[in-house]
Amino acid sequence: MKLFMLKSVGIAALMLISVLTGMQLANNGIHKMKGYDDPNFHQAVSLNETDNHISASILGNDISSHDIEAKKKKLEEISAYNFFSSMGKKMSDGISNASENLIQKITK
Repeated sequence: MKLFMLKSVGIAALMLISVLTGMQLANNGIHKMKGYDDPNFHQAVSLNETDNHISASILGNDISSHDIEAKKKKLEEISAYNFFSSMGKKMSDGISNASENLIQKITK
């Protein structure tokens, strides 16, 4: 099972890298075909390093850890109600309590 998961993750990573590389090659081909630089075309993947700070950009969208932290805080603030999740928690609590009571009655 571990080998299967390792192979699956490896293949998924290889496919992601292949797609991003293909997008970059297509972007370079478009630049060569046009013959001039168009500011509307962005690099598919770009990494910039300034003063020990690395910033990444995928498809022209900047990615930073601050964005991820802000999204995480926003999701925690929303605290959306999930009916199935709450029902599952109630069922698991009920089954746990019932089995605990049953085990206590059997052991006495």
